[in-house]
Amino acid sequence: MSMHRYEVTQFIHAPIAEVWEFMASPKNLKRITPEYMTFRIDDPSVAEKMYAGQVINYTVTPLLGIPMKWTTEITHVVQDSYFVDEQRFGPYAFWHHQHILKEVDNGVEMRDIVHYKLPLGILGDWVHQLMVKKKVKEIFDFRFKAVGEIFNKKN
Repeated sequence: MSMHRYEVTQFIHAPIAEVWEFMASPKNLKRITPEYMTFRIDDPSVAEKMYAGQVINYTVTPLLGIPMKWTTEITHVVQDSYFVDEQRFGPYAFWHHQHILKEVDNGVEMRDIVHYKLPLGILGDWVHQLMVKKKVKEIFDFRFKAVGEIFNKKN
């Protein structure tokens, strides 16, 4: 019944306002999610820009081709700085994801810090070691590459 942590930092060669504009739009999530996950926002009228208190319903296919419903709430938003999404319903017993942007020389440092816990106690820990840990890294590796291609290719 362990709490897990995943963290990744990326340099983006773009102005912070441009990076924020992209990252703060729920509609851009599909562009930075692996295709095999068949990511879909279930509410087509979801707001263009996230805000604290926003609830977003998705369908994703993270493992074994099994579609899953996932509901997150955007709990904190500070423009050009950070936002936090937390799972309300979905595959994890706990999910807390911080997206942190920091202006640095010639661009933006973007950090993702995720704390998560699987259900099912010891069985969940075993499944984490067997496949979930690798899958979380794979998803963020894809995102890192996609964000790099979107922003860093321009400069």
